[in-house]
Amino acid sequence: MIHEFRRAVEAADLDAVMALCRDDVVFRSPVVFTPYEGRDALRQILAAVMEVFDDFRYAREIGAADARDHALVFQAKVGDKEIEGCDFIQLDEDGAIRELTVMVRPLSATLTLAEMMKTRLAGI
Repeated sequence: MIHEFRRAVEAADLDAVMALCRDDVVFRSPVVFTPYEGRDALRQILAAVMEVFDDFRYAREIGAADARDHALVFQAKVGDKEIEGCDFIQLDEDGAIRELTVMVRPLSATLTLAEMMKTRLAGI
């Protein structure tokens, strides 16, 4: 399942990513306290992220193949800054993505990311 998510993200195949998620998926942003809920919100967020990140690549995966919790460490550029982050993925009992939490570093890149995402996500 995680390999399907990774392949879909790396291919920028938003439809494939969304097909792996529950209707009530929860997304926890690295820059906003309140979580976003539902596929519609997640689709908008991921579409914006795909516009903002350059040279996105996963560096490693953490978690057993049969586990419900996984971590995918990534690297990318946002503006002129290098960013490193991690997608924490929680699956439900059927293997669908129940929750996706993203954390990023360093702070300077996080602030650039927040500013670039702000205008793209003003409506959600």
